[in-house]
Amino acid sequence: MAATDLARTLVSWAVEEGFDRAGIAPLRPSDYAEAFLAWLERGEHANLGYLERRSEERLDPRNLFEGAASALCVAQQYHPAGADPDPPDGMLGKVARYARGSDYHDTMKARLLRLADRIREAYPEALTRAYVDTGPVLERELAARAGIGSFGKNTNLLHPEAGSWFFLGEIFLNLELAPEGAAIAELCGSCTRCLEACPTGALPAPYRLDANRCISYWTIEHRGWLPEEARSMIGDWLFGCDICQEVCPLNDGAYVPAAAEFAPDDRRAALTLADLLELSRDDYVEAFRGSPMKRAKLEGLQRNAAVVLGNLGNREAIPVLKRALTHPESVVRGHAAWALGRLGGPESKLALVEALAAESDGRVRCDIEAAIVAV
Repeated sequence: MAATDLARTLVSWAVEEGFDRAGIAPLRPSDYAEAFLAWLERGEHANLGYLERRSEERLDPRNLFEGAASALCVAQQYHPAGADPDPPDGMLGKVARYARGSDYHDTMKARLLRLADRIREAYPEALTRAYVDTGPVLERELAARAGIGSFGKNTNLLHPEAGSWFFLGEIFLNLELAPEGAAIAELCGSCTRCLEACPTGALPAPYRLDANRCISYWTIEHRGWLPEEARSMIGDWLFGCDICQEVCPLNDGAYVPAAAEFAPDDRRAALTLADLLELSRDDYVEAFRGSPMKRAKLEGLQRNAAVVLGNLGNREAIPVLKRALTHPESVVRGHAAWALGRLGGPESKLALVEALAAESDGRVRCDIEAAIVAV
């Protein structure tokens, strides 16, 4: 079969498998290697050390396996804009839309593996390797090359009809494929809404993200204690952040039906921050089974919940934060103390003084002492 016909066949199979869009990217060295290495050199990947490893494959995907020649790139819609409102203020924190349903790693990987099986069955000479945000791959560049979108100034991939609410995945192949159609032209123009809307300055320049100032980084990837500045920085975001996507004009009214598995999960949507702060490990395992929010782990989610309660300023949270001062995890106790310091008042101060007398962990004691001064 001719390379163009074969490419057309594989793209159609990807759509039959349930992906919203697909395209072919010939493999070659990255066009953005210099910019990527400079980004690492500036330390703007924070502590995501894995991005520094396996650079041979990351900067030239032909090194993924012998004979790798093409990538079948796919996009999966996860949120039709306007379909579900953000929670109101009070005792609920915000969760990035991608994380409100099932884990895309699992659902998309299953689809990709079925698609890879079909390819190998039809073409026994084919070698395949599937990735969903897990391999040493600059997947946005490949997807852009495949005509799935173009780079936005907020560093997300943008599509003229679908906005940016979609996941990416790819199957690498040893088949020579000739893509059809041209890459999508740059879509941002003179617009800088995303840069202006980011409350933390995580987008210091177009097409550049500083993870050290990114709400998503601090609430998802960072383990342990949050620096003082980061605690205020995350605002009311419990997990992730969508601000730079929410303000994008291409997401204004964009509607592409999302797969059912990415609809918000009712069990998790019903959990208040107070519920989450007191969730047992067994209940956590049950409630967050199959959720991308597991990435932060239970102690990370409870740490975030305490901080958001402090940032929301709702004094109804004082009782649950007082109880959290005896939480088995020191990181949760420390951030609960910080939140009580933010909320202030005699009840908070008395609880902090009593907790300080009973606390043996030095780092928690520092948080309690600072909170007492702040009250």
